Amino acid sequence: MSELLKDKSIIITGGSTGIGRATALRCAAEGAALLIADVNDEQGAATVAEICAAGGRAQYVHTDVTVTAEVRHMIAVARDVYGRLDGAFNNAGIEGNFTSIVKMTEDEYDRTVNVDLKGVWLCVKYQIEAFLEQGAGGSIVSTASVAGLVGTRGGSAYCAAKHGVVGLTKSTALEVARKNIRVNAVCPGIIETPMLERMRSETNVTHASLIAQEPMERLGQAREIGEAVVWLLSDLASFVTGTAMPVDGGYTAL
Repeated sequence: MSELLKDKSIIITGGSTGIGRATALRCAAEGAALLIADVNDEQGAATVAEICAAGGRAQYVHTDVTVTAEVRHMIAVARDVYGRLDGAFNNAGIEGNFTSIVKMTEDEYDRTVNVDLKGVWLCVKYQIEAFLEQGAGGSIVSTASVAGLVGTRGGSAYCAAKHGVVGLTKSTALEVARKNIRVNAVCPGIIETPMLERMRSETNVTHASLIAQEPMERLGQAREIGEAVVWLLSDLASFVTGTAMPVDGGYTAL
């Protein structure tokens, strides 16, 4: 094993299922010491248990990323447990309600943007604060989406939030580029996750129609996003900042 993240202390939000869980397993396999943060305590603890059973290091902390105090507590726990914070994968998010803008309620819009954009903003803000206090730099990766690069029908709130993550990433990367702090995002395409299954069942979209949207004629796997995140967090990506990397099977090349 190459151990690209050997002894690096890394926070993963939304680490209980899907992309977050798959990325946590990959980071642990590469030698990272992890703090898994989520609101799903049972599945978050299960992720930690799997990592530890395989010989890795991980702890869990309940965190609602929309609450400033909980975000700050999450970062404090990582620094207390591991001595410092080296990186973060801000992945916590929701799909919201995919419907026409006319039918979408203000509450539905607010909830989607609050979790998917404000939650990332809070994490990035206080992670950078920790990096600056430590004075040793760091790496941040946030989950945007192909919906942060192109539009989707019925996705006004989700697309607004994910486009916001891309803009936040680029702007923040410029702010801290001279501080040895890198800020990037991944933009997953159509990935087989519990979130996708919920969206598919709620909108009556067929599996075949999803595959038809992907030039590679298959859906992506959560571990494939994890591979990209590992690289961006690692020193191999030392000259990469301010990017929103599509991992989408060619979706945005159409």
